[in-house]
Amino acid sequence: MMQAVQQLQETLSSSAQIRSKSSGSGRPGPNRKPQFQLKSMLKNKEMQAALGSGMLMLMAWGISHWSQWLSVILYVVSYALGGWSKAREGVETLIRERDLDVNLLMIAASLGAATIGYWNEGAMLIFIFALSGALESYTTERSSKDISELMALKPETALRLSSEGTETVGIEQLLPGDLLLVKPGELIPADGRISKGVSAVNQASITGESVPVNKVEGDEVYAGTVNGEGVLYVEVSQSSENTLFSKIIRMVEEAQTEVPDSQRFIKRFESMYARIVVVATLIVIAGAPIALGWTWAAAFYKAMVFLVVASPCALVSSIMPVMLSAISNRARRGILFKGGAHVENMALTSVVAFDKTGTLTMGAPVVTDWITAADYDSDELLHIVATIESYSMHPLARAIVDKAEAKLGQRELLAAEQVQALTGWGMEGIIGGVKWKIGRTDVLDEPGPLAEPEWIEARTRLEAEGKTVSIILADDRIAGMLALRDELRPQAQESVKRLQAQGIRVVMLTGDRPETAAVIAAQAGVDAVYAGLLPEDKVSHIRMLREQYGHVVMVGDGVNDAPALTAATVGLGMGMNGSGAALEVADVVLMNDGIEEIAPTIALARKAQRVVKQNMIFAISVILLLVVSNFVQDIALPFGVIGHEGSTLLVILNGLRLLRS
Repeated sequence: MMQAVQQLQETLSSSAQIRSKSSGSGRPGPNRKPQFQLKSMLKNKEMQAALGSGMLMLMAWGISHWSQWLSVILYVVSYALGGWSKAREGVETLIRERDLDVNLLMIAASLGAATIGYWNEGAMLIFIFALSGALESYTTERSSKDISELMALKPETALRLSSEGTETVGIEQLLPGDLLLVKPGELIPADGRISKGVSAVNQASITGESVPVNKVEGDEVYAGTVNGEGVLYVEVSQSSENTLFSKIIRMVEEAQTEVPDSQRFIKRFESMYARIVVVATLIVIAGAPIALGWTWAAAFYKAMVFLVVASPCALVSSIMPVMLSAISNRARRGILFKGGAHVENMALTSVVAFDKTGTLTMGAPVVTDWITAADYDSDELLHIVATIESYSMHPLARAIVDKAEAKLGQRELLAAEQVQALTGWGMEGIIGGVKWKIGRTDVLDEPGPLAEPEWIEARTRLEAEGKTVSIILADDRIAGMLALRDELRPQAQESVKRLQAQGIRVVMLTGDRPETAAVIAAQAGVDAVYAGLLPEDKVSHIRMLREQYGHVVMVGDGVNDAPALTAATVGLGMGMNGSGAALEVADVVLMNDGIEEIAPTIALARKAQRVVKQNMIFAISVILLLVVSNFVQDIALPFGVIGHEGSTLLVILNGLRLLRS
């Protein structure tokens, strides 16, 4: 075994420097953003059928004065095109569940209108209902919890070591105790412990940390994380189905199967409403001639009027136009809802939980402190350090180069020799005959001339502020020190204040160190902070918050946030720099990462809820008025249709007010 390891070490040590395959943002994998476009909506077959039904209805009405039989044919086609999908759903519910729903009731109302000669009224009912259903289907399609992006990050193979050498095997073949070779830039294929090697590991897919973590012998590593510039030998501790990464996928899948309470209530309401209307219609047809002495024709006519005026178009339109108007309103501000149900849920928000990295913060480290020794010029030292760091792909190195470009402009790099990465420590190179090193500050803890009290004190102070500190050495003398930190978003403080002003509790969930988390939390002004969390811990905290406070909105951007996004009442994904998996499972996407729009969005959702209540009260009142008038005042079918369609139009217009809210 060790002979094979030594041979591989010799082969790899002769290779040129291999740069990490992970992105500079610390988030490997694709970053696909969802698109909501009119063209894609029109490609929806249900939408095409609804619009086709409406066109045929208008054509039939237009030629009804010229050709009655051709008009009837067009009405029949309009009925079939617009009502086929809903009729099939209604029949399937009737056969499979032995229950009635609003779909079947609407078709019956439309056919009833046609049987007594009111073809256009029946077609109008079908068109409105079909259009509403098509719009709802399109928006709810976008809320499907597809985890294809998450699955794309899952390792497929591993390089396993044995006494005979190495072999490539599928991850499902790995067993605890197997020894794996992980080359620079590769995904770590399994959970395990480092048996040999030192490297910086990008753990963004698990913990969300923006800065890669230095790993040494004995440290744990996770499947799906990205190895940096060192060679690692990892002893497997978990089989493929039990890795932390696999648990993330399972948690997302389990969250997808949860049915919201509002959906169950709507289903029960539809069934109850349809049963009442159908039974009442049959009673009028069969009972009125016997009990009241009506003729069969009169009873059937009143029953058809009742079926039309009692149809729930106004009730259905009480909700969807409001939701769609709110969705359209927010889309203009870069907030995309994947369905009207999420607007309703957001109105009930009592807690907003933010991830830290890339959500409350910018998601990339920046140089916050630059300390230079007395005998060095600050700008010259920055130029030297930036030259050496320009050879590295590490996020901290990129931040130092950006600092130099911002302060010194686009200067040419200095002539540097023997530049190389010191695995697990930092970078070194020779400039002007001086060997420069930039890296970890652990050299201050070793006995010797570098353990100077003033530099140790500076490091302690900077680390207490939640910063990552690096030291600069010139021929083994301290030339300076720098600190980096993922800075708070400029709009974060105001966003938190606006949420708190609405009576909403704001918390922060992060996988980062408690010290760093505490500093960011204090700057942002959140009510509580929970740090050092793995994905499963975030889910536990979301569930705890839901039990304690009620409805919870989770805001996140990474793959590691996906389970928490699905566990929350509403998941908000960061759309500009968020991972593909986070965007897929999120219920709402902030396309421009505008967290300042969360508070106005909740306010609009609450207003939408009030409008829905207004509409429903109005719609129910009109239905009751028309139903009573049908039996007391003998209203004609055209008047019933006008009252029914008029109430539908009014609730739609009331909902459309939110477009300009």
